[in-house]
Amino acid sequence: MKRKLDREFYDRPTLKVAKELLGKYLVVKKGGHLLSGKIVETEAYDGFKDPASHAYKGTTPRNQVMFGAPGYAYVYLTYGMHHCLNLVTQKNGYPAAVLIRAIEPVDGIQLMKRRRGRRKLRDLTSGPAKLCQALGVDRRLNGEDLLSDGIFVEDRGEVPRRIARSSRIGVNDGKEKNWRFFFKGNEFVSR
Repeated sequence: MKRKLDREFYDRPTLKVAKELLGKYLVVKKGGHLLSGKIVETEAYDGFKDPASHAYKGTTPRNQVMFGAPGYAYVYLTYGMHHCLNLVTQKNGYPAAVLIRAIEPVDGIQLMKRRRGRRKLRDLTSGPAKLCQALGVDRRLNGEDLLSDGIFVEDRGEVPRRIARSSRIGVNDGKEKNWRFFFKGNEFVSR
């Protein structure tokens, strides 16, 4: 049974959402293609007091979506060339989001391989920039409603097992926070 996550799922504490996204399926329908993958790794970014969050210093044109209603895509460009996908959480006006760090590819694998220029399944979506490239996620999806038919998350009834937790990757400030969640032993988790 497939069920698209509703607004209430995202309108909860960010750490809870980050953990409960594991085992759900990220789906992108774009240009006549359906691409999906099981979410196997996430990171939480929670509000004004989180020094690793883009919202730490307040609202900017780049992070404005984080300050909006829960259940929207926050897509940003990092290092001037890589896109990253976050799902906005909590209440309107409180800047919080979950970074989707890795997925296990399910639908549209051949297109993912072409977009990534890779043949090995492991190399397609084992990192936030890789999965965005494979799925065709870019700034045009910034602010997209996750209840739309273009990009959304589905619950397919799987019960997650072997969830691990660690510090976030690639941050200097706030590194001590164990706000990264992943499936222990899953080959698609980023390294």
